[in-house]
Amino acid sequence: MRQKHTIDVLIPAWNEEEALPLVLAALPKTWVRQVVVCDNGSTDRTAEVAKAAGAYLVSQPERGYGNACLAGMRYLQSLPPSEQPEIVVFLDGDYSDYPEELPKVVAPILAQGMDMVIGSRRLGGMEKGAMTFPQRFGNWLAPLLIRWFYGYRFSDLGPFRAIRWDKLKALGMRDRNFGWTVEMQIKAAKQKLRCTEVPVSYRKRAAGHSKVSGTVKGAILAGWKIVTTIFKYLF
Repeated sequence: MRQKHTIDVLIPAWNEEEALPLVLAALPKTWVRQVVVCDNGSTDRTAEVAKAAGAYLVSQPERGYGNACLAGMRYLQSLPPSEQPEIVVFLDGDYSDYPEELPKVVAPILAQGMDMVIGSRRLGGMEKGAMTFPQRFGNWLAPLLIRWFYGYRFSDLGPFRAIRWDKLKALGMRDRNFGWTVEMQIKAAKQKLRCTEVPVSYRKRAAGHSKVSGTVKGAILAGWKIVTTIFKYLF
């Protein structure tokens, strides 16, 4: 069923030429106005496959997960006000999430008046081996710290999420790397947004290498960034 609400999808991607077509094909077309792929300096054919699938391509050669997301936001902000979306959905380009679950992720905004919805992998079904132990531990610790320090209950920092566009702009997002998701949730808590979670499924990435769990160094740096972001906004 086609929705009257304008929903755009932002997909940060770095070297996802094999997985990205699967993500784009699985998105429910009648729910999405446009898909914006934020190419983060890929050295493979990510840009080509994105355009071939009909996505709008934004180029951000400066590496960083947050950098890619910010580039996508700048593109949406460059549109005339009447053409900007009502809801933005963030989704990774590695096909670990299930894009067909998008209607479930946006449903609390459409039906319950929520401002932000996190797709929770902990509440949903997770394929064995989809997350490493350091990832699972960090994903347990960070929401616990947010609850202690900011008074909001989350179970996950999952990248599959939906937020009202006007609320997203008001958050003043700044993080340029892997603190992006936790920054969004902390600022949502500080601004008292109406937030909820829905269970989503999660699997091993379809192809390529993880930028976080692919190396010990990557996992440690990402975990450190997330924890320091939590304390940064506390003080």
